[in-house]
Amino acid sequence: MKYDNILENIKRIHFIGIGGSGMCPLAEILHTEGFELSGSDANESDTLQRIRSYNIPVYMGHKAENIEGAELVVYTAAVKADNPELVAANEKGIPCLERSIMLGVVTRRYNRSIAVAGTHGKTTTTAMISQVLIGSGFDPSAIIGGKLNYIGGNSYVGQSDIIVCEACEYVDTFLQLTPYVSVILNIDADHLDYFKTFDNIKTSFNKFANQTTKALIFNGDDEDCHEALSSVPLEHITFGFNDGNDYQGVNIVSNGMNQSFDLLYKGDFLTKVELIVPGRHNIANALAAAATAHYLGATPKEIAENLSKFTGVHRRFEVLGNPCGITVADDFAHHPTELSAVLSSAMNMGFKKVYAVFQPHTYSRTALLLDDFATALSIPDEAIISEILAVREINTYGIESRDLGVKIEGAKCIDTFEDITEYIKNTAEEGDLVLTLGGGNVYMCANMILKALEEKEHKEN
Repeated sequence: MKYDNILENIKRIHFIGIGGSGMCPLAEILHTEGFELSGSDANESDTLQRIRSYNIPVYMGHKAENIEGAELVVYTAAVKADNPELVAANEKGIPCLERSIMLGVVTRRYNRSIAVAGTHGKTTTTAMISQVLIGSGFDPSAIIGGKLNYIGGNSYVGQSDIIVCEACEYVDTFLQLTPYVSVILNIDADHLDYFKTFDNIKTSFNKFANQTTKALIFNGDDEDCHEALSSVPLEHITFGFNDGNDYQGVNIVSNGMNQSFDLLYKGDFLTKVELIVPGRHNIANALAAAATAHYLGATPKEIAENLSKFTGVHRRFEVLGNPCGITVADDFAHHPTELSAVLSSAMNMGFKKVYAVFQPHTYSRTALLLDDFATALSIPDEAIISEILAVREINTYGIESRDLGVKIEGAKCIDTFEDITEYIKNTAEEGDLVLTLGGGNVYMCANMILKALEEKEHKEN
């Protein structure tokens, strides 16, 4: 690829937005390789503390002088063209690479890069694969889109020739990668503001798969995966619940947050897997992780033992507390398919009542998938919908959260987190589940609800 030799004669690299979940792991890997780093960010975070622990200087705020001495600048996609550090770098003729391009450069420095793609489940599956490989002694490096408690963060620097990373399809960023193995979990209609049509999404996944050098591991139950990938001239390995998959999950038993299944390989029993994360979607993620680890040489025993210790990833059905006997949990789900999977699982866990507090994420996704969102949010006992989080968009669709609420029986549209918190505090009862959902900052609402219920519990006792 065009920039693969860019690191050969460079010693000093500056990261704009170094605290980002995609930037911190790259910085950690390059620091370990001996590069001198500096970084800047607009907001304090746990990842910045991690970066500082390596004695990497971090500047708060963006100023032209922050890039002094840098020979290469790496920036996140969120950085605007008028960022003073980016402007200064361009004026000085310092090469500047967007994060996804740098990810491609870094991963090609490993002989065996494992890229996890798909519309849903990337972060959890990348975390599962990483935990199984680390726990089995493969010592991979890992770049994960969420915090994995097992490694105390979202990155791990190993000493082997393996790296595991997420491959995001949004604006075709995964086309910067040329993986050794690609793991494709599913293909669904999302990011239609960019792709416009579902056929364009499938075409993009086909291009990504064709950039893979060794093997494709994909969901054999997903017809769209078959359609997009069948023509790719590589070894095909499938996982799923249906007969005919190379790796198949059968004899599924669920008990609240826990579940188990038998893992078959080409029809023969391989091992029993016990999980402490809920939902059929997480069994599918575990099947993908098991197939990948087994392909790389992990034993059935190693796979089962390490998957049984997987406690999940930050913001993936993350239980925050149980004040007043009310379980408060938070999840990143922000697409109708994800919501359906999480909420269907929640409804089968034995709670007295399930409240789903949903923050719609982008006007385009809300407008283009409105009916699908309504179907998904009809699953819980009660849906509470906040105002739409704009993210990067202007509301050219003329859409409001109330347009979604009217399609869901009994739904309540409450704009602010403060008002939602007050409503839950006065309404939820012992034995209920309050689950916040969304790709934005709705986790703040979860924390507010948790605090309000803890204060209520303290007063009552």
